[in-house]
Amino acid sequence: MNINYILKVQDAKAADIQKTLQATGIKVTSITEVYKDKPAEAPQPEAEAKA
Repeated sequence: MNINYILKVQDAKAADIQKTLQATGIKVTSITEVYKDKPAEAPQPEAEAKA
């Protein structure tokens, strides 16, 4: 039986996910990246007013 899952992970590579799942006895047939979010941009500090 084949079952498809969708995972959303942070700071993980497909190879690391596959190794971890296989270490727990889960047979992984494929991992496909379908979307990658762009990291949120850090707000720019406002210029301090000089007196």
